[in-house]
Amino acid sequence: MKLRTLPAALGTLAALAGSLWLAPAEAADALKVGFLTTLSGPGGALGVEIRDGFALALKERDGKLGGLPVQLEVVDDQQSADTGRQAVERLLKRDKVDVMTGIVFSNVLLPVMPAILGNDTVYLSTNTGPADYAGEKCNKNFFAVAWENEDIPAAMGKYVSESGKKSVFLIAPNYPGGRESIGGFKRLYKGKIADEVYVKMGQLDYSAELAQLRASGADSAFFFLPGGMGISFIKQLVASGLSKDVTLYAPGFSADDDTIKAVGDPMLGMFNSSQWAADLPGEANQKFVADFEKTYGRIPTLYASQGYDAALLLDGAVRDVKGRIEDKEAFRQALKKADFKSVRGNFRFNTNQYPIQNYYLRVVGHDKQGRIANSTLKTILTDYHDPFASSCKMQ
Repeated sequence: MKLRTLPAALGTLAALAGSLWLAPAEAADALKVGFLTTLSGPGGALGVEIRDGFALALKERDGKLGGLPVQLEVVDDQQSADTGRQAVERLLKRDKVDVMTGIVFSNVLLPVMPAILGNDTVYLSTNTGPADYAGEKCNKNFFAVAWENEDIPAAMGKYVSESGKKSVFLIAPNYPGGRESIGGFKRLYKGKIADEVYVKMGQLDYSAELAQLRASGADSAFFFLPGGMGISFIKQLVASGLSKDVTLYAPGFSADDDTIKAVGDPMLGMFNSSQWAADLPGEANQKFVADFEKTYGRIPTLYASQGYDAALLLDGAVRDVKGRIEDKEAFRQALKKADFKSVRGNFRFNTNQYPIQNYYLRVVGHDKQGRIANSTLKTILTDYHDPFASSCKMQ
C-alpha cells in the first residue's frame, strides 16, 4: 500500500499504524523505502513493533529523513518466502525503491536477499542478522542494524555459565535464526547441555518437549521461540509445574513487552539478554520510550527500538550526502559511518557492517508504575564483535 507524506499535525495511532502516507510524486525529490515485514500470523506482532518504531521516527521528522520526503510502501510477507519474493520483485522493478528494510525472520530474508543485493539496492536489517552475510559473503549493500543472530544468545550463554547452574535444556525453531541462536548460546556457555531440541516454525503445542525437559533433569532452560511460539511455551511450562525446578533464560526477543503482555505474572523473575532496554540512560532513548508510549499507548520492545534506529540511520546518511542518494557509493559510506544517536547507546559498524555494541542482562519485574516490565541489571558484553567479522573482506 502507498503511504502518504506525513503532515506535521499527524499524531494518531490509527494514522500511523494504518494506511500511513504518500510522498510527492517526484522520485528525484523523495527517498523510496520498501518496507517488507511480517504483520500477520504468530510472528505478526514483531513486524508491527518494527513498523511502528520506524513510523514514529518519521512522524517526529514530519515524514522526512535527511530532509527528503519519504515514500514508504509497507508489505506483509506473511512469514512466507514465496510472498516475500513476489513483493521484492514488485518493489524493486515497479516501484524502484532506493532502500529496503523491515524483514523479521531469516527464513524470509535469506531467499529474497540475492534479488535485493543483486539489484544493487541497500538493505537495512531491522531484526535478523544471519551469519551468511556476516562473514565471507558480507556485502556492501547489507547493513545489520540490530545484531548478528548469535550475539544476544551468546550474552545469555555467558551469563548462565556464571550463574552456577549445572545443566541447560536448549530449544528453538528449526530454521536458520533458531539454529544460529542456539549456536550463539553454546559459543559462550561452558556448562553441560542436557538436551538440544528443534521444533517446527510456528509450533504452539509443547507437551512432548516439556516431557523431554522433565526427563533431561536440567535445572535451567534456554529458549528462543519468537512471537506466539514463546508465549505458548512459557504458559505451558508454568502450567506443567516445571517452573518450580527449572530456571528459564531467553534472548530479549523472547522475553520482551509483547510476550509479557500475553503471559503476565508467570514471567516475573525471568532473565533475558538484549542490546537495548527501555530503562537505559540517555536522552535519545528516554525520548524514544516516552514518545512511543504517548503515540501507541504501550511500552516499546527491542523490535520497535530497532525500527526506530533504522530510520535514524537513514536520516543521518541522507543528510550526510545532502539528499544525493543516487550516488550509491557515497550513500553506502554515509550509512557505514552510522552518524546518528542510537537509542541503545554506543553503536558503530564493524568491517562487515554488523554492529559493535553492548549486551545487557535484563530481568522481568515491576517498574515504578507497578507494570510488569524488564529492568536492566548489568552489562554482560561490552563492545562485542560478532565472531564472523574476521572472515569479511570488506574494508
